[in-house]
Amino acid sequence: MSRDDQFNRNNFGGRGGDYRGNRSSDRNSYNRDRNNGGGKFQSYRGGFSQPQELVKPNWEEELPNLPAFEKNFYVEHESVRNRSDADVAKFRQENEMTIYGHDIPKPITSFDEAGFPEYVLKEVKAEGFAAPTGIQCQGWPMALSGRDMVGIAATGSGKTLSYCLPAIVHINAQPLLAPGDGPVVLVLAPTRELAVQIQKECSKFGKSSRIRNTCVYGGVPRGQQIRDLSRGAEIVIATPGRLIDMLEIGKTNLKRVTYLVLDEADRMLDMGFEPQIRKIVDQIRPDRQTLMWSATWPKEVKQLAADYLVDPIQVQIGSLELSASHDIKQIIEVITEFEKRDRLAKHLDIASQDQDSKVLVFASTKRTCDDITQYLRQDGWSALAIHGDKDQRERDWVLNEFKTGRSPIMVATDVAARGIDVKGINYVINYDMPGNIEDYVHRIGRTGRAGAKGTAVSFFTEANKGLGASLISIMREAKQEIPPELAQYDRKQYGGHPRYGRGGYGGRGRGGYGGRGRGGYGGRGGYGKPREGGWNNNRGGYNNRY
Repeated sequence: MSRDDQFNRNNFGGRGGDYRGNRSSDRNSYNRDRNNGGGKFQSYRGGFSQPQELVKPNWEEELPNLPAFEKNFYVEHESVRNRSDADVAKFRQENEMTIYGHDIPKPITSFDEAGFPEYVLKEVKAEGFAAPTGIQCQGWPMALSGRDMVGIAATGSGKTLSYCLPAIVHINAQPLLAPGDGPVVLVLAPTRELAVQIQKECSKFGKSSRIRNTCVYGGVPRGQQIRDLSRGAEIVIATPGRLIDMLEIGKTNLKRVTYLVLDEADRMLDMGFEPQIRKIVDQIRPDRQTLMWSATWPKEVKQLAADYLVDPIQVQIGSLELSASHDIKQIIEVITEFEKRDRLAKHLDIASQDQDSKVLVFASTKRTCDDITQYLRQDGWSALAIHGDKDQRERDWVLNEFKTGRSPIMVATDVAARGIDVKGINYVINYDMPGNIEDYVHRIGRTGRAGAKGTAVSFFTEANKGLGASLISIMREAKQEIPPELAQYDRKQYGGHPRYGRGGYGGRGRGGYGGRGRGGYGGRGGYGKPREGGWNNNRGGYNNRY
């Protein structure tokens, strides 16, 4: 067994954590301690050491000894400066911008007005973007000004670049890293997939400045991550649990962090990361710049912002009322559990008429995810599954097969609902409805991105009745057709359903097998039989590898 494997198996005595069992970013059962505890771990360079509990520094004593740093880099472009208040107000209204705070810089309308150095602008223009998105138009001046800020916008709206490019400018103004220094920029993300996606953006736009980055997350051996941290990285993108592991064993520190990003803050709190986030932020100097990005603005996120942001400014794109993209056609089918598989096959037949279609199917549990995938493959479909019990290499491989179109169907748990940005997904199917309406919006938001059209099909059962009223509200706002079978759950019409009362969040449904329908496991020709027409099955490749 390699040292990296030993490092992962010992688990510090099984205290819980990212890739150790209880911290919720990576609950992988295969990594729980199989050796009956063993309260110490072996580091990747050999020897044994005990992780140290993190203690909040006394910043009143330590802060005066830390070097000063610059964080305001915004130089207002002449055309922005000359723009009248009426023009600014009109632009914000057209882009559904709402701002809060004082002395908020005016929004920009083009990349040239953003005030980025030429080396950053060159990278952006090379990507072929026509103009900044709404969140970027207002977010870039706010982030470059060095102020603590909150950015609220829907998924797929360009939030990553909103903090990534100002971070590059921030890093280039700081002293070079010395041996033993930790990162200058820390980005916290809820899931491995989102962390990897952020890293790709940072690598793409930071290469001209030779800015190093590393991604720290559970589900893979620690060895390479430790080596990257030891060599020094200006940007660290991390899931909270694994970062705490690294801090506790002394493989990195946060003394140099002056630019902190909390991405998908609402999702991190939903996943129970608040104690870990607070533990990490307490290790960072209080005069840092903090940027919080979120798709929603619940009271838990507001409280976190109140505790850690100093005199923040805020931009919000669109309404705070939860809403779905109007580019997505929402289809709700009110059926029983036993009808789900036949309906799934029907919609896949429709989707497969377009050779370039990519279909993302959501299931509520890992078992249901695997069951659906097995059923589809036995019925001749090229489908792969991704969920938290699969190791990182397999997840990366599955995601790559899906991105390239070699496997046009991916079945996933909510691990894929945020952070996976795959171009060309034109169908999302909710085989199981999610537990709350926020997750519904984020699931269907995987299609209809960046102005493209998409279709979202959801199988609604009696077990999902608690979601009925809020689902109808989302559909009504997006001007979608509401089926009569669903309309019975409309509180607006009935003032609370006479049989079910006012509902609530309800459950996720039974998941499970959902009945074999007419086709059974053999379906239409048994395992590995290519579909007639539509997608090419290509059994020689990924079908045999799965």
